Amino acid sequence: MKQYQYEVIVVGAGHAGCEAALAAARMGAKTLLITSNIDNVALMPCNPSIGGPGKGHVAREIDALGGEMAKNTDKATIHIRMLNTSKGPAMWALRAQIDKRLYTQEMIHTLQIQKNLDLKQEMVTKLIVNDCRVEGVVGKSGLEFSSPAVILTNGTFLNGKIYIGKTTYSAGRAGELASIGLAENLKELGFKIGRLNTCTPPRIDRRTIDSSKMKEQKSADIPLSFSFENKGKIYKDFSVFMTRTNQKTHQIIRDNIHRVPLSNGTIQSAAIRYCPSVEDKIIRFPEKESHQIFLEPEGYNTEEIYLQGFFTSLPADAQQDALHTIYGLENCKIIRYGYAIEYDIIYPNQLKYSLETKAIKGLFLAGQVNGTSGYEEAAEQGLLAGINAVQLTRGKEPLILDRSEAYIAVEIDDLVTKSVTEPYRLRTGLAEYRLLLRQDNADLRLTPYGYKLGLISEQRYKKFLEKKTLVENEKERLKEVIIHATQKVNELLNKLGTTPLSEAANLAALLTRPEVTYNQTASIDPNRSELPAEVTEQVEIQIKYAGYIKRQEIQVKRFKKLENYK
Repeated sequence: MKQYQYEVIVVGAGHAGCEAALAAARMGAKTLLITSNIDNVALMPCNPSIGGPGKGHVAREIDALGGEMAKNTDKATIHIRMLNTSKGPAMWALRAQIDKRLYTQEMIHTLQIQKNLDLKQEMVTKLIVNDCRVEGVVGKSGLEFSSPAVILTNGTFLNGKIYIGKTTYSAGRAGELASIGLAENLKELGFKIGRLNTCTPPRIDRRTIDSSKMKEQKSADIPLSFSFENKGKIYKDFSVFMTRTNQKTHQIIRDNIHRVPLSNGTIQSAAIRYCPSVEDKIIRFPEKESHQIFLEPEGYNTEEIYLQGFFTSLPADAQQDALHTIYGLENCKIIRYGYAIEYDIIYPNQLKYSLETKAIKGLFLAGQVNGTSGYEEAAEQGLLAGINAVQLTRGKEPLILDRSEAYIAVEIDDLVTKSVTEPYRLRTGLAEYRLLLRQDNADLRLTPYGYKLGLISEQRYKKFLEKKTLVENEKERLKEVIIHATQKVNELLNKLGTTPLSEAANLAALLTRPEVTYNQTASIDPNRSELPAEVTEQVEIQIKYAGYIKRQEIQVKRFKKLENYK
């Protein structure tokens, strides 16, 4: 059968596949992205959101390296908030509700107009491998596509099986075929295969909800965005609503627990610990009287509402009965039922840090196929795999980041060294140096890498350097601004709830106080120039937490010294 030659081939166009293909093409490699359904590119089959603790950090790191997720998120955002603002900046995390259909449409368009990138609808059934080296893929149509580098980003499609109560059928996700041939081929090639599962909640009709009985969460009233290139916006069209389960809900679930595949032994594989099903929460925490349920909008042109916190594989009738016991959902109608999906993974300790497999040269794996969970976790792996596939074909060193440089590195290090026994979810608690890995400084940490790789334009890099210079200059200026213990100054400090000055101090020293912010000192700093918010935020954080940051930098140096000790 006729062969088509490419420098890089990416199989699967979910969040990992899109980032991998775009990175490879933008680095100048002739790239092919193969997906079983072009209409479902970058689909959000579970939650209609991007971000949150750890995950929001990763989305910004992807952007800092030159990836697409943050930009695409900004195009499709309908509601956005900065989480954990009562804590320190290491814990701050953006989270956006997304119009999921718009997200897909925008990503399809981005892929279609990308130079060096071909998009093809096809089901890959086999890898072409000779002498432990990948040489291409074979499609269900019989067509062969040749390449020295292939990236598999198959998500939940490898031998995927859906469960709704006792009903089960083969599927990659709802409404799509599972990838059976490729799953068998990977076993034949000698990879150690595991099996994991995850759940998704039902979607209900917005018009059948009584939101007056629920707590409203409005979008932020300040401009926010994920991409460092975009100006923030304020979104007012959509709110998220919160309600709770109750003892009636729990009793219905207990009465039907024998019909749940995750509980009756039908599914033997491990489920995700940090995103448990509602039935699992009720069994594991019987002392809790209720659990939170968040009603999240799925987009502008749909009436579907996503039930965050009600992940389930209950039978369809039990799902409806349980929801009708919840305040505000007494009359709700289900549009799509929740389900569990079980799928094959390749244990990630079979990978190098570059995400290339140890057994087959040129074969890379990224996303849920490596045992991870989440759009952001998949996307960052895809980006790194795309970069390193191109580096391999050109005889260059792979991009391997350190745990002190990025959450991306934390995840890959955990996967490669520890492997997985359950779906891996990235969390801030997994990063030893999280004060260095804040979401606000992702560009300062990673944009130079993206620029060297050709993923960051000259124009963007110039703006980045200008920002960096503005931050350093303002920090130095604040050290030179002397504030005297005048009545005006001490009245301001009293108003802010902090100790008045007894002697002169520089403005940088005042900013180290927890009660004092950069903007609040404007009245006692008359020569201040107007600076962009992203600059002043960085100035304040770097000054206020300088001691803690320095301490972590010392810890990093000590650890690296031990790591290199022979």
